[in-house]
Amino acid sequence: MSKSVFQKVGATRIIPISLKILIIFVSLLLLSNFATNFVNSFLSRRQIISLNNTVMISQLKDIYSAAGNQYQIFTFTENREESIHSIANTARHGFEMPNSIAVAFDRTGKILFCASATPLPPIEDESEKSEKKIPALNERSAQFSDEEALASLNEHFLAGVTDGSILFRSDLGQYFGVYKYQEDWECYFVRAELRSDTMKSNITLFGVISLVIVGIVVGFLLAGIFMFKHILESVHKITADLYEMQEKQKLSLIDLSESPNDDVTYLAASFNSLSSTINNLLGIFQKFVSKDVVAKAYNEHQIRLEGSQQNLVMLFSDIKSFTYRTETLGNDIIDLLNVHYDKVIHKVHENAGVIGSIIGDAILAIYGTQQTDNKSLDALDSAWQITHVTAELRARMIERRAEIEQTRTLTEAEERIYQAVLIDIGVGIDGGNVFYGNIGSDEHMTNTVIGDNVNSASRLEGLTRIYKLPVIVSGYVKNEVEQAGITKYQFFEIDTVQVKGKTEGKKIYFPMIASDSNDEREKFAQYEAALDAYYKGDWDTARMKFKDCGIEAADVFLERIGTQSAPKNWSGIWTMQTK
Repeated sequence: MSKSVFQKVGATRIIPISLKILIIFVSLLLLSNFATNFVNSFLSRRQIISLNNTVMISQLKDIYSAAGNQYQIFTFTENREESIHSIANTARHGFEMPNSIAVAFDRTGKILFCASATPLPPIEDESEKSEKKIPALNERSAQFSDEEALASLNEHFLAGVTDGSILFRSDLGQYFGVYKYQEDWECYFVRAELRSDTMKSNITLFGVISLVIVGIVVGFLLAGIFMFKHILESVHKITADLYEMQEKQKLSLIDLSESPNDDVTYLAASFNSLSSTINNLLGIFQKFVSKDVVAKAYNEHQIRLEGSQQNLVMLFSDIKSFTYRTETLGNDIIDLLNVHYDKVIHKVHENAGVIGSIIGDAILAIYGTQQTDNKSLDALDSAWQITHVTAELRARMIERRAEIEQTRTLTEAEERIYQAVLIDIGVGIDGGNVFYGNIGSDEHMTNTVIGDNVNSASRLEGLTRIYKLPVIVSGYVKNEVEQAGITKYQFFEIDTVQVKGKTEGKKIYFPMIASDSNDEREKFAQYEAALDAYYKGDWDTARMKFKDCGIEAADVFLERIGTQSAPKNWSGIWTMQTK
């Protein structure tokens, strides 16, 4: 899937640095070339005007000479019009611009002749001439119209200056040229060019040069793109890696295996070093703090003293007979705990749980901090998986003992160690509204969960020792699983107990995996029938059914009721004497 050139980080659009460099490079190149072209054009215009003046002076000399010759012819033939016409034709030979003119007029402004590069068509009669608007200066003009220029020429004439440069206005615009006074005809002979014509040639030249510049720039641009792409290839790769990290919200290392040894690669290498340090710290942080706190700290870049009421499920697991195991193993108990917790914590995390705390041989896991389909189901799956991995560890120890006993008998010390490593656990699960968050101070804080349901999970785990069951759960867990229509587990009521310090009884359940044998389900069904008789006060029936059900938990009731009958005002609730 192709990525956009302009990627976004949040709401900020990221512009590639290579594009910025190209834009600046092209802009400066164009500005430099156009500025140079403009200065050249300005200087060229002055040069063109100077060259035009030189050309016009040469042409004016020709016209002036022709005028002198034609005057001699006129004095001989007395044909004034023909001589003037010949002078105009001579003047017209040197025209190159579309509005070039040669004109002769006396000191009063009366025109002797006016020759232009594009002669007007002849007028057939005087009425047509009067109807047409004739420009102030062309071949049909009778009077030189720029009185200010005429006055300037006359002023110079009186001062003895009979030739030089001239500027004058016409309907077409401003003309510039050269003049010389012809004494025979007693007229000023002028050769002039329209200034806008020279400007047009300059503009045309400027346009042609600009097109050439644009073409050259496009060529350089393509070459620049190729070179920048090669030079900044490592920048693109580094940017892509950083963008991917931003998308995944996870730091990783940038691949620099094919990067050049420039300062950009050095920056990337420095980033890799920083990333490794942060990842190491984050890894250490994750080992001491629950996953949801780590994720929040990573996203918000801080950890605050805060918490809230949340509906969560708590799983409490404890190693049975831990005191005996500690006395037997000594410092080696730590190695045993690490082997045990390594598997337990993996199972908790696999089922979307977080570790709330580890207290010696006990572990508290919390479910519901991450979005899942059913937090009680996640806790139940974890409970049975923890139970199974613990059973597998015991099975390996039993196999190891059998291997040793094939050659010899275990010593008394070895037997004690063997019994100590055969760890067994109980799991209690309860859920409900609890406080979940960070408590402590700005200098030291811890993530914790507080509430009656947390204590209840611990007490349910304690009941596993009494009822000889691996997992005991509350009605909250049973109801959440059954209401979701999940049939993976079948719940059997174990008892109704009243926790010390509480005034109400609480039903407890054993979550049997539905795929277990029918014999076990039948035993628990008979157990529930005995329990029902027990609740109703029919202890004789209950005693008989408890004896026949074959469930170890029944021994609790057989011991509890003995040979007695139910007391008066029997509520069916057993009050726990310990926490």
